[in-house]
Formats: sequence, structure tokens, C-alpha cells
Amino acid sequence: MTVEFQVQGVPVSELARRYGTPLFVYDGTALRDRFHGLRDRLHPAMEIFYSLKANPNISICALLHSFGARAEVSSLVELATALRAGVPPQQVIFLGPGKSRQELAACLDSGIHAVVCESIPEVALVDELARERGVKAPVALRVNPRFAVKRSGLAMGGKPRQFGIDEEELFATTDLVKRFPDVDLMGVHVYMGTRILHEAVIVENTTRILDLAERLSAALNLELRMVDVGGGLGVSYFDGESDLDAQVLTDGLNPVIEDFTARHPGTRLIMELGRYLTAEAGTYVMGVRYTKTSMGERFAVADGGTHHHMAAVGIGSFVKRNFPMAVLNRLDEPATEEWNVTGPLCTPGDTIGKKVPLPPVRPGDLIGVHRSGAYGPTASPGLFLSHGYPAEVLVHEGRCHLVRERDSPEDLLQRQRLYDPTAHDAADVPH
Repeated sequence: MTVEFQVQGVPVSELARRYGTPLFVYDGTALRDRFHGLRDRLHPAMEIFYSLKANPNISICALLHSFGARAEVSSLVELATALRAGVPPQQVIFLGPGKSRQELAACLDSGIHAVVCESIPEVALVDELARERGVKAPVALRVNPRFAVKRSGLAMGGKPRQFGIDEEELFATTDLVKRFPDVDLMGVHVYMGTRILHEAVIVENTTRILDLAERLSAALNLELRMVDVGGGLGVSYFDGESDLDAQVLTDGLNPVIEDFTARHPGTRLIMELGRYLTAEAGTYVMGVRYTKTSMGERFAVADGGTHHHMAAVGIGSFVKRNFPMAVLNRLDEPATEEWNVTGPLCTPGDTIGKKVPLPPVRPGDLIGVHRSGAYGPTASPGLFLSHGYPAEVLVHEGRCHLVRERDSPEDLLQRQRLYDPTAHDAADVPH
């Protein structure tokens, strides 16, 4: 009997039949277990904020919020998504290096907990917007520290970066509170890096960030009501990597948090998690259209590819390594061959897996890319060849929910306008 991949008892072939391929499938139980696996061990003073950039689907956000997650957003649409998903404004923070005036105004108008400012000019703009509204704007300062992260997949601080204000600049600018009277400087944010798979590194980073926050608070006369320690908790994708042990991690973190809260009982502590919460719960499912051999190598040409899952081709990595992949409709068959798994795009770069060990692949098979719940459609060129974005399905408590419809040709064309050389619409003429 053939063994088939299932999500909460629903066979993948049934999901493909009902919703088509390619599609992303999310397991609600895996999301819950991942969240509570950390939340139940982590010091209660440390709040978990879900980073929507990892997977901005509104249902994913709503489900994680139902488990207890707050929201960290970085765009106007992510802010709207979090609020529509039911996250209260006081459980939302907004960060990012290039916020628009419209985004900052929306933050103040919606009453979120904090705007994380990444430059002094941004603080000045928030001060101006707050004065126009007659409010005090809650602002946390993102700091680019002197120290650098170790063993990170992608460093976000400790080097010349567009992110944050250099530590030296902040310590030299001690009049910030007086200079911006309509800004409530209430916190510090530091995000060192991402994809960290070593518990001791996360503990060390957190310790140093909390120390930096205390020193900045004293130097700037800043009331420390919030410290965001970033996160960067990694997920293993490749051979030789291991997932973080939540118990080992929290055994190291909790004493550090306890020591800090004893000195600052009124300070809200925040950890941002995106990939860590969602990656494991997602599978990208592709249907094989054709198989062929070219110059001695096998190719499985699928209906999905890098236009939906650019992360799987190693963007941000110096070495191309394959995400975990399988023939989902024949899990019990041994991987006896090597296959290049490619998509429908007109570029040799549309290779989502190179020399992947798989059983003999046939047209009609379903190939899955596991650990695909983060940085799928949100980090991919979905409009390449005008394919659009795939369907997204959440399976929760044994029931399937279509949480994003597949783009149709009409969806992709409706916002375009056909040029008419006979038309003379003055409203279309730029001034």
C-alpha cells in the first residue's frame, strides 16, 4: 500500500484535487505546537510578537494570535492585516528602515504600542506628525550596536547597516528627549541577526541587548518601558543543521530575563519570531508535468517553482543547498535517483531543487518542499511570466480552509489599463 503525505489526516492528493497545484498547505496543529513549545517554557515576562513578514496571511496571523502571539509589522498592509486579524493596537509594534509618512500617520492614528524609529530624521518626522494630532507618539529607538552577532545566517546589526541608529551616535546625542517634545521615547529595540541555531548565542545576544538598553536609558534619560530583544531564532533546513532545543534555550534565557525584570519590573519585554513560528508548519506542493533527461541528468518539470518559493533556492546564502523535499504521494518508496526539480519559468534559475534524492519521478506525482511556511510568496517574484500567486490552505482541527485564493488571469489584469492613443484625459497627465 502506498504511503501518502497527510495533514491532520487529509491526504495531499485530496488537497491537490480540491485546490489545485501549486499550493501552500499550513498545518494549524504544527503552528500551535511550535508556539506553545516555546511559550510554555519561556519566562512569562517575555512576550512573543509574530513577525508578519515571514508569512503575512491574515488567517495565519489570526491563528497565532489566538494562541497568544502579538504582532510586529513593517508595512501599511501588514498593520491592517494584524488589526483585521484581531490583534489589539496595544499588542502591535511597527518597524522598518524606510517608513512612509502615511505609514507613520497610520501608526499614530491606530494607537499601536510603539513605532520603532531607525534614524534621527525619522524621530523628527514622528514628532511633527504627533504635534499635528495633538498626541504623544510612543517611540522605541532601534540601535545598531557595536557588538556583532555570532553564527547568524544573516547579520542585521553590528556593521554599517540601514537598520537602526549607531550606538555611538545615540550615546553622543543626549538631548533627544528635549529635542522632540511630542515624542514619548519609551524603549529600545535591537535585532542582531536571523537563522541563529545556537542557544548560547541567543542567550548572549539577549544579555548584551538588555545591558545596552539599561545604559542607553541612563545616558538619554529615557524611561525604559519597552525593550525588544529581536529574536533571530533559526530553523534547520539543511544537512548538518539541528533545530534549537526550546528547553535548553529557555534554561539559559529565563535567568537573564528574571534578573532584568527584578531591576525593571515595569518594562515590557518583546521577542520577535517569524520563521521560527511558521516555517515548519508549511509545505509547498507542486504537481509534476513532465520528466526528461538532459545530458545524463534527470529533470522533473513541475507547475510550481521559484516564483512562489525563492527562499528555497538559497537567496541570502553563498552556497545553494536544497530544502527538504519528497514525492508526497509515494513517501514509502526509497530515494534511489537524483532529480533536478524545476518550474515553468523561462530561466535556468527556476530550479527549486538540484540533484535531489528522490524515488523515480513520474508525471502526475506531487513533490513537496517541506518547512515552507515562511518566506514563500512573501519573498518571491510571483508576477514572473504573470503566473501570479498560488492558493494557500490552512488545515486546522481536521478541517481545510482556503485562506488565499489562487490568482486568476483577471486578477492579474484588472489593475492594468490599456493605452488608448485617441484618449485625452487631462487627469492622466502628470503635472
